Amino acid sequence: MNDAAFVLDARLKNDTRHVVSLDLCDVLLMNDARFPWLVLVPRQLDRVEICDLSADDQALLWREVNRASQALRTTEPFDKLNLGALGNIVRQLHVHVVGRREGDAAWPGPVWGSGTAVPYGEETLASLLQALRRSLA
Repeated sequence: MNDAAFVLDARLKNDTRHVVSLDLCDVLLMNDARFPWLVLVPRQLDRVEICDLSADDQALLWREVNRASQALRTTEPFDKLNLGALGNIVRQLHVHVVGRREGDAAWPGPVWGSGTAVPYGEETLASLLQALRRSLA
């Protein structure tokens, strides 16, 4: 894997904050305080679908998704976990890990395209990033 050539899609870069880099993926926090929401992006060029990864990297991706799910649940408890790798708008391969709470802003529908994002406050964002980094360390 050549991390030096990897470039994060501009939309993902604008909508998220970097949490940590794992072996395969960058873990990003969606800057939307309405939902506990991580995005994992494999640092590989020209990957659109999970099946574009090697079998070993597919297995590593799911281990990292599981690890991120556990970290999210530890730092921001939720009622239900939603996972998705849609890619209809952002083609670069990425996996959403979204904690849902009954009665949240999009409940029971999907979070994608639901309303307007509410950015985290500066202190809340810093605290959440620190907690996630500790949990993912």
